[in-house]
Amino acid sequence: MLAQILQQLPQQLLNGLVLGSTYALFALGFTLMFGVLGVINLTYGFYFTTGAFLALYGTKLLGLSIWLALPGAAILTGLIAILFDAALLTPLRRKKAPELASLMVTLGATLLLYSLATASFGTDIRRLPPAVISHAAYTIGGVRVTLSQILIIVTTVLIVVALLSLIRGTRFGLSMRALAENGEAAQLMGVNTDAVVRMVSFISAALGSTAGVLIGLNFNAIQPYMGESMMLKGFAVIIIGGLGDIKGALVAGLVIGILEVLTAGFISSAVKDAAGFLLLVATLWFRPVGLFGRAPVKRA
Repeated sequence: MLAQILQQLPQQLLNGLVLGSTYALFALGFTLMFGVLGVINLTYGFYFTTGAFLALYGTKLLGLSIWLALPGAAILTGLIAILFDAALLTPLRRKKAPELASLMVTLGATLLLYSLATASFGTDIRRLPPAVISHAAYTIGGVRVTLSQILIIVTTVLIVVALLSLIRGTRFGLSMRALAENGEAAQLMGVNTDAVVRMVSFISAALGSTAGVLIGLNFNAIQPYMGESMMLKGFAVIIIGGLGDIKGALVAGLVIGILEVLTAGFISSAVKDAAGFLLLVATLWFRPVGLFGRAPVKRA
């Protein structure tokens, strides 16, 4: 039994890394939105679904390759997010409404959007065209890896590097950090906060959309409510990693993905979702601020 587990472990770790990469990518956008804009935008899960459907119809109806459909879906979803933010959240920001107001507004919008999506597309699972990506597999050291898995890992790595470079090495990244720290002070320092908000909405939605495309590619199963379950994973990831912490979101996403795959492979697929939430409970018990979060400073 032990020998069989050890033999399967490298393959399961790779599968977990692939799944965790999509979780991390999704959580990065969620973390960015929460950390900079200070709102829990529940429409974020719908951006995940939107990206998957845009890629699906881009490949089916327009005959696009996945190399064009993926960035195209990300850009279109980002533009949709800017419109949603302007319609739903900008009026609340201007009136300095409490955080609960944005939560309730986006909750209502999410219910409406999912209802419209279901009415338009139904609840049947849709699949990407077989020729959208090669199903050839490569065996490296006894581990089987497919082209779609390579695409998922490479895409995640490139996006993480680009995002960190943007945040830490550009003037726009400095403006984002200033807005996250104190919006009013950033505005007094000459930061165009409206422009930063629009760009953060665009980038966050593009990340969520990309995660949706990659999940659809990995499991070849796309349906309107796929973003709903992903939002639960997103909440778990950002709480375990630490609210608003990008490094924490990345690490927690990978850990949950690997933990779920190992649980499904060696225990039972029926309890794989519970594994991540047990980790969430343990984190809240022993480190409520998350793995990389910092406790708020109390002033006398």
